[in-house]
Amino acid sequence: MDKFALVLVIVGALNWLLVGLFQFDLVASIFGGQQSILSRAVYILVGLSGIWCLKLLTSNPARANS
Repeated sequence: MDKFALVLVIVGALNWLLVGLFQFDLVASIFGGQQSILSRAVYILVGLSGIWCLKLLTSNPARANS
């Protein structure tokens, strides 16, 4: 689950990079506009993934392997 959430966070970050540099929203472009149900679902999943990944900041990977 961590890897899936991290992939979605990266997708969201790259989308924001495109918005910032070129004013181009790739998610909206692919899924039919910002208000389409699919775009909103992707935005929600990216946001939830960001919340999920907050736990990665406090996890200790060395402890998880022992």
